[in-house]
Amino acid sequence: MLIFDIITIFPEIFDSYLKESFIKKAQEKGLIKIRIHNLRDWARDKHKTVDDRPFGGGLGMVLKVEPIYKAVEAIKKIKRLSPKQGKIIVFTPRGKKFNQKLAYQFSKLNQIIMICGRYEGVDERVAKYIADLELSIGDYDLMGGELPAMVVIETVARLIPRVLGKPELLKERITKEKGFIEYPQYTRPPKFYPKGKFRRARPEVFSPAKIWQEQISAGKPKKGKKWKARPPKFRGPKVWRVPKVLLSGHHQKIEEWRKKRRKVVAETPSHLPPRLIKRDSAIEK
Repeated sequence: MLIFDIITIFPEIFDSYLKESFIKKAQEKGLIKIRIHNLRDWARDKHKTVDDRPFGGGLGMVLKVEPIYKAVEAIKKIKRLSPKQGKIIVFTPRGKKFNQKLAYQFSKLNQIIMICGRYEGVDERVAKYIADLELSIGDYDLMGGELPAMVVIETVARLIPRVLGKPELLKERITKEKGFIEYPQYTRPPKFYPKGKFRRARPEVFSPAKIWQEQISAGKPKKGKKWKARPPKFRGPKVWRVPKVLLSGHHQKIEEWRKKRRKVVAETPSHLPPRLIKRDSAIEK
């Protein structure tokens, strides 16, 4: 069983997230365990202070190293693990980019401790001496580490067998390089009419041909235009169709169709210049 330990100053943020869908079911089945820890429980003063002004000046507040150190040490004592069995992560925009390969590596661990920063960040000594990894979920800045923690839980948990219900799904969609295969998906109905399905109107109510005949009898064509030799077509709404090959039942053709359109998440993009590709592989090593 994989245990997620989350250190935060806003534990209530996770309440609804942990009580819904597959995450809830995975906890009930005993496949994962998620523990939320309030950082203020390790504060020394009566006001439960966990932040302070940054040295050197600047706006905002920084989370202190002391309560975070105490929290991590207390969590580690609950279940003693070797460094290979667990990871301590602190979230920061300056960290290593989270991807599918990292998620696969995390899914093989027994424990992940995640430190959620707030305000202007976390004392740098946390990244330097406490955390095993500084992690980022993208090139943008958030108000805290709670959303990244949810992203990591969701991405890692779905790679654990039986969390999604069908272990065959993982075998089918994970590549040898531990990337994840994605391709376009469709379901019923095979034809969708965004403006409603067109029904032919009764001739006495509306008939383009009848209107056209009435205009001919009136003999009043518009200036500079000639009457057409046939009545105008009535165009129905656009139809959004499912590709025919997916409805054919021909498994080989369906497989070929998916192969042409698939994308492997976490592979190095082919459009990157060689120097960036080399840099990414060096980081992985």
